[in-house]
Amino acid sequence: MQPQIPNCCTMPPKPLLFIIGLIICLACSSSNKETPSPMPNPGVDQPTVQSWILGDTADVSRTALPGVVLMGGSTDVDEAMRWMIARSGGGDFVILRASGADGYNPYLFNELGGANSCETFLVNRRDKASNARLIRRVRGAEALFIAGGDQANYVNFWKGTPLAEAINFLINEKKVTVGGTSAGCAILGRHYFAALNGTVNSETALANPMAALLTLGKDDFINIAGLRNTITDSHYDNPDRRGRQLTFLARMVADQVTPARGIGVPERTAVLVDEKGIASVVGRSRVCFLQSDGQIPEILVANTPLTWDRGGKAVRVTELGANDGTINLANWQTSDPLPISFFFAKVGSLFVGQ
Repeated sequence: MQPQIPNCCTMPPKPLLFIIGLIICLACSSSNKETPSPMPNPGVDQPTVQSWILGDTADVSRTALPGVVLMGGSTDVDEAMRWMIARSGGGDFVILRASGADGYNPYLFNELGGANSCETFLVNRRDKASNARLIRRVRGAEALFIAGGDQANYVNFWKGTPLAEAINFLINEKKVTVGGTSAGCAILGRHYFAALNGTVNSETALANPMAALLTLGKDDFINIAGLRNTITDSHYDNPDRRGRQLTFLARMVADQVTPARGIGVPERTAVLVDEKGIASVVGRSRVCFLQSDGQIPEILVANTPLTWDRGGKAVRVTELGANDGTINLANWQTSDPLPISFFFAKVGSLFVGQ
């Protein structure tokens, strides 16, 4: 006699088995479609960016003010750095560089004080400029400063990368104060000398304004609205800087940049630009603010010395020192009357006139 099988274990008919199997298959297929693949960890396979930090390692949120610091190089100007820290609201201060180490951290955090943290990042390869932690820390900063070095490295390693996007986010969306010294100052203008083929002196620039050494960038790196149509230069207490900046401006005018403007910052001196575009000077020397009214150079040809005379008034120069009031970068007007001089060139030689 066949044993009785309980009804609960009775095998279903074959058609029912087929339907059950089909339902299970469809359920598995649907489940696979609805469950996304795990997102890759942004930190995996990314090159490490060396960094140093003093202070709180946690990100804080502080109310910061927008602004710009243009520093001419050599010894940093304490007053300018204190101004940056104050405008950060005591938040996180980030320093970017492509060479060197953590020298700014103890100076800013210990000597000057007032920041929640000071963190330096060494971004010395292009692939490092996409590092997820670097980008997160830069975007979280309440102040950012670009150290001196070689601006060609900044252009080669940072331009067109997530790091450049993060810097522009700080300037134009988060609106914090951003500054730079020496090479860091040189890349803050919307026009800039990239130095991709090496540096250039005034003699070379004036002798051949189209020389291969004169690698100029335009509106494709750091986007500071107040420095539109403006090229910055540092170490301006060296008279040799004047002829090359005049040549940069001649190239800009020939490229229909109007008005073409330049700011030349000497060493141990800084320009502070507030949220209204009003610039003042701190430090030991006077800053040159240059402007052309758009009169094109008489001779601007490759392998030919530059002539940009225009009656001895090719470029108007205003010098502003620490006790000379302010200048409005929207219209280049000064708060106090100041003497005016002019830079111009004849057959590859620089002249300064009144």
